[in-house]
Amino acid sequence: MMPRSVVEVPDGLPVPCQTWWRDHLSEIQSAYAPERNGHLPDWHRMLERVPEPSPPHPPVLQDSVVWDGSTDPMDRDLWMCLHPWRKGPYRFGDLYIDTEWRSDWKWDRLANEIAPLDGRICLDVGCGNGYHLWRMKGAGASHAIGIDPYLLYVFQFHAIHKRLKDPTVRVLPLGAEHLDRYLEVDTVFSMGVLYHATDPHLHLETIRRTVRPGGQLVLETLIVPDERAPVLSINGRYARMRNIRMLPTEQTLIEWVQESGWRNARIKDVTVTSIHEQRSTEWMTFHSLEQFLDPEDKRKTVEGFPAPCRCLLLAEAPI
Repeated sequence: MMPRSVVEVPDGLPVPCQTWWRDHLSEIQSAYAPERNGHLPDWHRMLERVPEPSPPHPPVLQDSVVWDGSTDPMDRDLWMCLHPWRKGPYRFGDLYIDTEWRSDWKWDRLANEIAPLDGRICLDVGCGNGYHLWRMKGAGASHAIGIDPYLLYVFQFHAIHKRLKDPTVRVLPLGAEHLDRYLEVDTVFSMGVLYHATDPHLHLETIRRTVRPGGQLVLETLIVPDERAPVLSINGRYARMRNIRMLPTEQTLIEWVQESGWRNARIKDVTVTSIHEQRSTEWMTFHSLEQFLDPEDKRKTVEGFPAPCRCLLLAEAPI
């Protein structure tokens, strides 16, 4: 069973994007197949129990918390069925979901740097539960579409979307490998994805093909500060994370982006991640950044690598 919001293509999208969406309905449908995840029955039951506000409340931004403007009491145990909550924060009625990441801090770092989103169609690759999609919409985007292959995060979005009904904000259970053609979006976001890519150049080239000529790339990724080597090769784990193979320096990252066909690549922000921005909470009870750092030297990970440092880079597709 698929939520209707992943089947119905929103009005107003460019024809290439509509065609791509419809052509991938079989992959979308297969993501919801019962054999793909044993938690699916529980998640569907949770989704059915999420109350729809009446009358519907438009999304509200208050103190960087996305919420629905309502004050009705909510069932904490119901929303906890979708633990762990990584991106946020959110508030629904009297329920405050204090997520692992203060995703609003990341948004604050980029909001005044990127091209204005008024009337733009945005694509967020690896969007998680879609927190930043709501921020894009709040910044004036006409449509904010996200893709993420992790079905738990997609169901978190469906639950949120049931409260914040907006047909122009959607998340599809797809990965970057499904971005196989030109989609005519105006701004593509890739935040926290590049360092998981087997081939960083391929990822950057793939997302470039989705953007109209002159469209913007908003890239946020891990870098290393040591300029003595252009790339830090990882053999094993980095800050306890799997599937990280290489971390570039700032200059190497710029070169990767430009070699992948983007123009005017420039660094706009570099921030060392703090244990206040990424931490364990009652909504994400597993270990987080504090446990991933060397207890004797917080400038290093437990593996001895430089502590996580995130870089914001902007670039444009050629005209």
